[in-house]
Amino acid sequence: MKLDKKKQLAAKTLGTGKRKIIFDESRLSEIKEAITKQDIRDLKKTGAIRIRETKGRRKVRKRKTKRGAGGIKINVKKRKEVYVRITRKLRSYIKALKENKKIDHKTYRELRKKIKARGFKSKAQLKEYLKTE
Repeated sequence: MKLDKKKQLAAKTLGTGKRKIIFDESRLSEIKEAITKQDIRDLKKTGAIRIRETKGRRKVRKRKTKRGAGGIKINVKKRKEVYVRITRKLRSYIKALKENKKIDHKTYRELRKKIKARGFKSKAQLKEYLKTE
């Protein structure tokens, strides 16, 4: 006995796959007579047609998407704040030295360039550099 079309109708009506539909062997004659979707629903209620339980599966972890060049978020703000703080401190220090005639204009310009290029990490390092010159 082939009941492929009945299985197909039941799957469509009950919203599952054909492989999940189970017919009761003792009530195959009733199932053969079922023509409409309503007949299938009634047979489901009476228990002639059952739906196989879904098997569990492992939970798949969502793969983190690779970030391209445009999606990279680097915390620039903190580094920039540190740079600005040190640069301002050093520039004001060498400005004071120039005003007090402790360094000449040429040395002042060189130091400005070195400060801009992050040549000194601190005021103490700048003072040490001035002692060696």
